[in-house]
Amino acid sequence: MISGGRPNRIHIMQGEAKIERGEDTVLTTLLGSCVAACIRDPGAGVGGMNHFLLPGSGGPEAGRAESFGLYLMEVLINGLMQRGARRGHLEAKLFGGARTVDGLSDVGAKNAAFAERFLQNEGITYLGGSLGGMRGRRIEYWPHSGRARQIFFEETAMPKIPVAAPVRAPQTIGDVDLF
Repeated sequence: MISGGRPNRIHIMQGEAKIERGEDTVLTTLLGSCVAACIRDPGAGVGGMNHFLLPGSGGPEAGRAESFGLYLMEVLINGLMQRGARRGHLEAKLFGGARTVDGLSDVGAKNAAFAERFLQNEGITYLGGSLGGMRGRRIEYWPHSGRARQIFFEETAMPKIPVAAPVRAPQTIGDVDLF
């Protein structure tokens, strides 16, 4: 632990990747539909986390969106290798990918599928994690030990939207219109 017995907490924002080592280091992030990949080499004692969002267009922007996720995965893996990790010893945990808004494209599922596919294609051992669901979460990851903790956010209830009374067609009696 660092002075005062408190861990060295490093927060990862969307679009970032950080590589760290040390028993006292904790990487943290807040996720909704985004995904965080936590990857480490246990033998080298180094690990890291990234935080990405693939916009859910599916149209001409889809390739660009995947390249953004691909970019952050490559930044994380290359950073680990530069700090002494061996590619064949990498192990990963994935978190996030929630469906946080009903009725919209399920961006979270697309993010989760991309991350799982990436690990499989790259031959990186996937140890599990927590993907999907309907709630956001806070992730804490200790890269030295590989320990991860997830704290779910409370579900937010949609506010009741007042609905106007149904409109009736006017009734005609003689020359008077009644509503």
